[in-house]
Amino acid sequence: VQLQASGGGLVQPGESLRLSCAVSGRTGTPLIMGWFRQAPGKEREFVGSINRSGRLQEYADSVKGRFTCSRDNRNKIVYLQMNSLEPEDTAIYYCAANEEFMSARATDYDYWGQGTQVTVSS
Repeated sequence: VQLQASGGGLVQPGESLRLSCAVSGRTGTPLIMGWFRQAPGKEREFVGSINRSGRLQEYADSVKGRFTCSRDNRNKIVYLQMNSLEPEDTAIYYCAANEEFMSARATDYDYWGQGTQVTVSS
């Protein structure tokens, strides 16, 4: 399984970005997907997760109401829509995949993408 994250960039506070994560090398049942981020000098932290069908999502309190996870299982792409971005959202964002269950723990994820940089600055 390979994960390819994209869509990062430089935006101003209050603006939006949509990250994508393309999943390849996988057939059959969709994977459970998660998004994590890591800011300079900080540990990797959970952002959000989405179940196999896309009907259930979970979010970190810091992004709840601003970020939305969604997925297109036909095309094997998972999205993270980020609205009302704040400078504190600046980080490298990673998508991850899990065979078993939705989780906020990075150690529960089996596969990781390479990360995409999001910078929020005026």
